[in-house]
Amino acid sequence: MTGEPSMDTRFVHAGSDPRQQHGYVNPPIHRASTVLYENVAAMDASQADPLKRRMPVYGRFGTPTGRAFETALTELEGGHAAIATCSGLAAITTAILSFVRAGDHILVSDSVYLPTRKFCNSLADLGVETEYYDPCADKSIEELIRPTTRLVCLESPGSTTFEVQDVPAVTSVCRTHDVVTLIDNTWATPAFHRPLELGADVVVHSATKYLTGHADSILGAIVCSEDTYPAVRATAIRLGQCAGADDVYLGLRGLRTLGVRMREHHHQAVGLASWLREQEGVRAVLHPALPGDPGHELWCRDFTGAAGLFGLELEPGPGKPAVDALLGELRLFGLGHSYGGYESLIVPADPVTHRLPGTWTGRGPLLRVHTGFEALNDLKEDLARGLATLSAHTRS
Repeated sequence: MTGEPSMDTRFVHAGSDPRQQHGYVNPPIHRASTVLYENVAAMDASQADPLKRRMPVYGRFGTPTGRAFETALTELEGGHAAIATCSGLAAITTAILSFVRAGDHILVSDSVYLPTRKFCNSLADLGVETEYYDPCADKSIEELIRPTTRLVCLESPGSTTFEVQDVPAVTSVCRTHDVVTLIDNTWATPAFHRPLELGADVVVHSATKYLTGHADSILGAIVCSEDTYPAVRATAIRLGQCAGADDVYLGLRGLRTLGVRMREHHHQAVGLASWLREQEGVRAVLHPALPGDPGHELWCRDFTGAAGLFGLELEPGPGKPAVDALLGELRLFGLGHSYGGYESLIVPADPVTHRLPGTWTGRGPLLRVHTGFEALNDLKEDLARGLATLSAHTRS
């Protein structure tokens, strides 16, 4: 093979070496805690490695199964090294705590994942000030940076409302001020977006979602640049952060089909979102892959595809009973949290309660839709039935 392999090829082979696995395609699952040392010299040598990476030390610091997942994701994101965590939120909190101390100030996109926001709010107890900024900010974010600013947290597209951030503009400003940038890449995955190439320092994932892809695992991951890795790895060790062997194995298994699955999610979601734009009772569809979406130009520039998750804004007016009736009529869209699996899901969302004042003023009820792999026409029929129920309740 000449040149770099394509992403599809990397998805299949990253983090796997059958020659080191007795010829088997998949690495074995190492369920391990205790590691036996050959002698005292070997035990002493293990203590000389503060990041616990050069040799097996103890199960909490990682096993060959976890290393395979971390190696694969590092390659796919174009990073220096990765750390598997027990959940996506654990990845976010571990990464943030790696860079802040009492007296620091951090900037966080107003559109971030709600548990991220709750954690950042709690940092006030540790003497860290969190300030939320407009996710549509570009180089203007420089006006918010202070001498005490240590970290900027991005999420693109934003959780629930799907604003696309100008990642290169934000990261270039932060680099001139020696401010670390952290971005959540759960929505797009490295299949469609590589933030480290756009200047980000740290990428976090809820690997529970698209990376595992089958709604059967709780897993997180942090991918770091060379400069940021030692701090993040050290924090993960201090916090006792680790992922279970079965979960990292499922994450590694999910990576093998990530490219194929993400292309199908893109096809399904764009088809459904385009159809929804034309339906009665729909005010707007929040999906950056659609022409006319406020983030579409940035999405075209920085992404190569789109996930199956988007927002569905209804026309203003229907109250909670009418929206509940719509949801109750659905048969294929499950009413459940999370996303990224093979199944379609839908949940009500309420940006008013956790966004900066005025962000959602005058807007209609919002639903978060995840498009799975059911037949597209069946999904349309399911939502059409729900929208008809909404219309009937609104008129009555």
